[in-house]
Amino acid sequence: MSSPDSSSAVERKAMTTEHPSPAVVAVVGTGLAGLSSARALRELGFTGRIVLIGDEKHEPYDRPPLSKAFLAGEWDPSKIALGLPTDAGLDLDWQLGRRAVGLRADGAGPGWLVELEGGDSVRADGVVIATGARARSLPGVKLDGVHTLRTLDDALALKAELVPGARLVIVGGGFIGAEIASTAVTLGVDVTLVEVAPVLLAGPLGAEAGAALSRLHASHGVGVLAGVGVSALGEGSPGRVGSVSLADGRSLLADVVVVGIGSEPNVEWLGGSGLELDGGVLTDEAGRTSLDGVVATGDCTAMHHPFAGKIMRQEHWTHAAQHPAQAVAALIGVPAPAVAPAMRVPYVWSEQYGKHFQFAGHHQPGDAVEVVDGDLDGEAFTVVYRRDGEPVGVFGVGQPKVFGRWRRELAKRLA
Repeated sequence: MSSPDSSSAVERKAMTTEHPSPAVVAVVGTGLAGLSSARALRELGFTGRIVLIGDEKHEPYDRPPLSKAFLAGEWDPSKIALGLPTDAGLDLDWQLGRRAVGLRADGAGPGWLVELEGGDSVRADGVVIATGARARSLPGVKLDGVHTLRTLDDALALKAELVPGARLVIVGGGFIGAEIASTAVTLGVDVTLVEVAPVLLAGPLGAEAGAALSRLHASHGVGVLAGVGVSALGEGSPGRVGSVSLADGRSLLADVVVVGIGSEPNVEWLGGSGLELDGGVLTDEAGRTSLDGVVATGDCTAMHHPFAGKIMRQEHWTHAAQHPAQAVAALIGVPAPAVAPAMRVPYVWSEQYGKHFQFAGHHQPGDAVEVVDGDLDGEAFTVVYRRDGEPVGVFGVGQPKVFGRWRRELAKRLA
């Protein structure tokens, strides 16, 4: 990651440059952040043309249910659609199934050209970059039966293979891997979670809370193999996965494998644009970039977060839903909607085995851990993380009021 100085350069250049309100805005990305950007433009009074460009052919849909109710077969695609009846009045120019491959200044005058695969381009006075992120995959031979879960098409393909008795190996014990495990066991699937860290979710939650979640999964019949990595995938029938080799020499039989080892921002298409890229599109807190008339929001952005004190991406639903209004306000030059202090604290939630998990703040190795309510082996608990004696994070299971109180306490650091 860059030092805070590079982020400051983005802020200085973006925040001191004045530009007229655009007549045409291109929003690149049609996920939650892209749709939220279009809605916010209209809510903030923008009356010009809005072009939404997305590489998926599907209309915008909600991603969190893909690993939960949708994968379990409880919801169908119509249930996860993000569209609202009121969206019809937004007068949007949809360009679905069109992949953006470049961004460059319009040589014929002020403005930008969003270059599309196939040679077409869209001219715009202002651009919102909301291209999100993609799931990381394992290097090596591509085999049938090996999945990632990021898109609706990913979920449809995985759902078809999670049949009773299937042997599923999940590589990666983060939130996505843990959610898939929680769903798959309800379908009668034989599930094994493999995590290189000593416990599940050790990175975001630390050893104590991660151990509690490891015990939770084991109690529901999931095989948890922590502290060991994956060395290779083996072939069963021709062209299809049949086993997973572990770094300690063990081998697991597998009919299906899901890789949940994080994500990468979709920013390669911006190479040569002049944007500062370092682990994402570098922006200030409002989404301003180093280029006049270009803002960025959602999972593809990296900013120096005042709470964490470092450059980071916020890959969470709440950020993708709320931050676009800040970015488009900066783009069209109107006052940004007020943001409650608690909403500026990094936040993520998850559902596993009917339990609602919430995390706010920032955890790093060495933080002191205190169980402030409940019991790590019980049905509900709240954990507070402290650094130099000050609270910097809170994780809650089944205690929304306690969690909310501590989340507001964390927000005082931003006052």
